[in-house]
Amino acid sequence: MRTIRDAHARTAHAPAATVGALLDHVGGAFDPLFPAPAWPPLRLDRPLGVGADGGHGSVRYRVVAHEAGRRIRFAFAPGRSGASPGHHEVTVRPLGPDRCRVEHVLESRLPLARRIAWHLAIRCVHATVGDELLDNLERAATGRLRTPVRRPPRA
Repeated sequence: MRTIRDAHARTAHAPAATVGALLDHVGGAFDPLFPAPAWPPLRLDRPLGVGADGGHGSVRYRVVAHEAGRRIRFAFAPGRSGASPGHHEVTVRPLGPDRCRVEHVLESRLPLARRIAWHLAIRCVHATVGDELLDNLERAATGRLRTPVRRPPRA
């Protein structure tokens, strides 16, 4: 198995505390970031925190790390829809009083057949969902969106 990695980042022209507060609503009833209804919503079985189970669509995972306002790590649930060891992680890093860097990273160890599926179909969709999440974050934190991502036809 080899590790695949898909990373997306954006500088938000808003304080890290503002962006982090938005991040802490991921998976809840009021989730201003996950790009639903265009994609199946991210839902958790309880408020965001270590041990919460959930996912979006057929992708299942568990919250394994949560630093309020700064970081969330979701580990893929083994055995579901071909999931392999890996995680999604979103972090917020201050760059000054009115700017921060938001990073969304997926890493997973995939056998050959799943790597082929990743490269042919899943990667494009994952990248689009990640970029749309960052669009929503920018819009929610600043009230505007400088350059919205364009959804590629493959997604």
